[in-house]
Amino acid sequence: MNNVIKYLEEATLRFSKKIAVVEEDKKVSYRELTDNSKSVGSFLLKESVSKEPIVIFMDKGIEALEAFFGCVYAGCSYSLINPEFPSARIHQIVDVLHARYVITDDEHIELAKEELKDLKIFSIKDMLKCKIDAEKLEKASKEHISIDPLYINFTSGSTGVPKGVVVSHRSVIDFIDVFTEEFNITDKDIIGNQAPFDFDVSVKDIYSAIRVGATLVIIPKKYFSSPAMLLDYIVDNGVTTMTWAVSALCLITTFHGLDYKVPTKVNKVIFSGEVMPIKHLKIWMEKLPEATFINVYGPTEITCNCTYHVVDRNRDYSDGLPIGIPFHNEKVFLLDNDDKLITEVGVEGEICVSGTCLSLGYFNNPEQNEKHFCQNPLNPYYFEQIYRTGDLGMFLDNGEMIFRGRKDFQIKHMGHRIELEEIDRAIMGVDGIIRTCTIYDEEKSKIYGFYIGEVDSKELREVLSKDLPVYMVPTKLVKMDEFPMNKNGKTDRKELMRLYKESK
Repeated sequence: MNNVIKYLEEATLRFSKKIAVVEEDKKVSYRELTDNSKSVGSFLLKESVSKEPIVIFMDKGIEALEAFFGCVYAGCSYSLINPEFPSARIHQIVDVLHARYVITDDEHIELAKEELKDLKIFSIKDMLKCKIDAEKLEKASKEHISIDPLYINFTSGSTGVPKGVVVSHRSVIDFIDVFTEEFNITDKDIIGNQAPFDFDVSVKDIYSAIRVGATLVIIPKKYFSSPAMLLDYIVDNGVTTMTWAVSALCLITTFHGLDYKVPTKVNKVIFSGEVMPIKHLKIWMEKLPEATFINVYGPTEITCNCTYHVVDRNRDYSDGLPIGIPFHNEKVFLLDNDDKLITEVGVEGEICVSGTCLSLGYFNNPEQNEKHFCQNPLNPYYFEQIYRTGDLGMFLDNGEMIFRGRKDFQIKHMGHRIELEEIDRAIMGVDGIIRTCTIYDEEKSKIYGFYIGEVDSKELREVLSKDLPVYMVPTKLVKMDEFPMNKNGKTDRKELMRLYKESK
C-alpha cells in the first residue's frame, strides 16, 4: 500500500453503508465520504492543482475530512490552519508553505477572503458538487509514491516562525498498521475524537478509523467547556476508544465529571502529549475498571508516537509513569552529550529515533532540518537518518524508558509543543518591554512570563493575545524591577521563580 486513500476505499468496499463519521447531528456513510472526497479531488484536478500543499481553513468536522481526502485524491498534501489563530500566525504559516490555494467553508469564507486574499479560495460546498472524474483520479493515483507528503502540521519554532512538519503516506501507514493491531482497534470500535485536526493526536483517530472501518465521532470544541455536556455526548454516541491528550482527560477529572456520568462503553484510553498525573489516572482507572490504559510518547516529527506503555493496575507508579518500549519497526535509543550510546539503567540521555516513522522533515526550513534530522553518529557505514527529539530519557531496570524532561526550553503545555523562546520573542516585540524570561512550571502546568518594562500585565496580555495562540499566552505575566543573574552572567531562572513564590 502506498497511499492512505486505500484505507478509505477498502473500508468502503467492506462497510459501504456504515456510518463513517458523526459530527453532532450530521452523519456520513463510508460510501458518501468516499464519493464526496472524490468530488473534491476531481475539482482540484480540474483546476490543475496537484503535488502541492493545500491550506484547509475550517474547524474540524466532516467537511474538513472530505477536504483532506480530496487533496489526497488529487495527489496533494494538506495543512489545516485553525481559523481562530491570530492573523500574524496565519500569515506566517502561509508564508512558510508558499501556499497558493485554500479550501474553506461557508462559516469562514469571509474571514478567508480577508486573511488569505492572496490565495485562490475554493468553497468546499462548490467542490462537493463537482462531478467525479474517474479517469483523472486514476491517473493521479498511478503517479503517487509512498514518500509523497500527506499532511503538514505546524509546531512552535524558536526563531519565532512556526515549523511545518511534513509527514508522508508511508510513515502514517507504517504507524497506523501497528497502532491498530497492537491496541486491538477494530471495526467494532467507535472512536471519540478530542484533538483538533491540526494536532497530530487526531491523525491516530482519523486513520485508525478508516484503516479498520470504525466509526469516528468528532467531539466539537464547545463541549470541552462543559464536562457534563462532554460526557453526555460521549455516552450518547457509544464511544469505546479515546485517544486523547492528557490535558483533556484531566479536564474531566479536575471538575469531577466522572462523578456525574461514567462512559462505561469505553474500553481503551490512549493518552499522550504531557506527563499524566498519577492521581488523575487513578480516578479514570477506578471509574473504568475493565478498560485498558496506555501511555504513548513521541513528537510530531516521528509520526505520532514511537513508544508505548500499557498501564499495569497492580504496579506502583509513585516514581513516574514509563513511556515504555518502542513500537514495532521503530528504533528508540539514548545518546549522551558526546553522542555515545547509553544502555545503563538510571543514566539520562537524549531520546533519538530512527525508522520509516520519521517525517520528511520541516517544510522550507533547511537549517532546522540539518539540526534535528541527521546521520546516526553510531553508524559510520551508510546513511541512517535519525531524529533528535531534544527530550531526555532514562532506562529502568526492566528495559522500559521513562521521560525526564527537555534538554532545552521547549515544553509540552495543554498537549502542544511550545518553544519558550518564541514567547520571549513575542513579549520583546511589545513596545516598552526591556527584558523578558519565560519559565514553565511543569508541576502546576503554568507558563510564567517575567518581564522588565513600562507595560502593565493586562495591556501586555491583550497585545500577546493578538499574536499568539491562546495556549502560548503566559498563564501569569509578572512585572519585575530586575532579573537575578547566575555566576555565568545569565538570568538565574530558578532564583527568579523562587523570588516570585516568596513574594506571594
